[in-house]
Amino acid sequence: MTTTDLSMPSMVYAPLADQAAAIRAGRLSSEALVEAQLARIDRHGAQLHAYTEVYADEARAAAQGLDRMARAGVFVGPLHGVTVAVKDLFEVQGKAIAAGSRARPARISGMNATVVDRLRAAGAIVVGKTHTVEFAFGGWGTNAVMGTPWNPWDVHTHRTPGGSSSGSAVALAAGLCSASIGTDTGGSVRIPAGLCGVVGLKTTRGLISRHGLIELCPTHDTVGPLTRTVRDSALLLEVLAGADPHDAVSLQAPVRSVLPHLARGVQGLRVWTLPEAERHDVDADVLAACDAAVQVLVSLGMQRVERALPQSCAESMRVAGSLMSAEGYANLGPLFEQDGLEFDPHVRRRILLGRDIGAAQYIALLKLREQAKADMLRAMEGVDVCAFPTNAIAAIPVSAVDELATPLSRFGRFVNLLDLCSLAVPAGFTQGGMPVSLQVIGRPMDEPTILRVGHAFEQATGWHRAVPPGWD
Repeated sequence: MTTTDLSMPSMVYAPLADQAAAIRAGRLSSEALVEAQLARIDRHGAQLHAYTEVYADEARAAAQGLDRMARAGVFVGPLHGVTVAVKDLFEVQGKAIAAGSRARPARISGMNATVVDRLRAAGAIVVGKTHTVEFAFGGWGTNAVMGTPWNPWDVHTHRTPGGSSSGSAVALAAGLCSASIGTDTGGSVRIPAGLCGVVGLKTTRGLISRHGLIELCPTHDTVGPLTRTVRDSALLLEVLAGADPHDAVSLQAPVRSVLPHLARGVQGLRVWTLPEAERHDVDADVLAACDAAVQVLVSLGMQRVERALPQSCAESMRVAGSLMSAEGYANLGPLFEQDGLEFDPHVRRRILLGRDIGAAQYIALLKLREQAKADMLRAMEGVDVCAFPTNAIAAIPVSAVDELATPLSRFGRFVNLLDLCSLAVPAGFTQGGMPVSLQVIGRPMDEPTILRVGHAFEQATGWHRAVPPGWD
């Protein structure tokens, strides 16, 4: 564990694990941490537009109570006194939930999502709700009705934050919380993590309960943390993962500790690199950074494997996109069919595409998915992880976004379609100073391996230590 710099603003950019350790050691108070983060929200919140609501009074009261416990030598759990922001898709009792939409009035939640309960049981302070693409259906991070969060890596130009967990990534990258929680249906944790220069973990479906989550595509929806370090992601995974009787899909989730695996190193592991056929239309700076990242892994003792994908990323995007529209329409069609309501027109178009997918076509898509999953598992025989770019491009100006294009979903959707796990790790910058991210992909429920590889890469490079300039 490193020694946390308790100065401002270094304190707000410290890894969650370091903040928690400093609180436990008495070198930092939860109240000081909360006040520093709230001060940044007050100062930069209007421009960054990361939060839909900040629970300032509750956060202060919780911090004071946790500090009293700490002075008495009592600690609730491993997240004692740190803050976590949650995407506006999760129920927080007594708080508004809108799912990034103005189509219907925000309602007040009468219960907590399981994720919220588990965070608090571990000692975390839920500091607020973060913006999302309307009903989480979009990769750019734009929201035409609620506003688009500002990628903090460019103070002067409004750039894409990535979606759909846009506010969660922006809040973390800008030092407005210690960690955040997002959802990933086709890249929605990893895309914004990659564009905003933080770590994002796409978990295997069912590993973390989705109880209390507004769903988009139940066959693809997953919950995952956004953090400053891979270790922080592993820590949050240990807190959040596990069976929940309220989510039947989670009942087979393994009970395990992932933190001890991080320091095992990667000597002898085999890494499948981006096939030549998938390198087209990837930004040159992204390719260069990810190729360099693979070389780092090789220098750490990993063995490089080159082979073709059994199904192209483009075909996987097509199948996954159709399933997302079909299930999105099944869940939300009655709402989006109504006239006179305020919708993001781009999200409405995506949802209504599902209207034309009948039962026979939907079943055929599910069969295609099962075949693709089996083919990919066979192709991964003799391979420990894949190392692909997280995003094909870096953040662009919001004014340049083409809502009909999906370059940010290219390397994300296939992971959800095939029910794999994946980790986005900072891997450098473009010549224009925008973050580039490496995606480490593993078999279902093999989070310990992808976290181990990501941690080794992180320790060898240090890209995760960079913070957005110009906000202090």
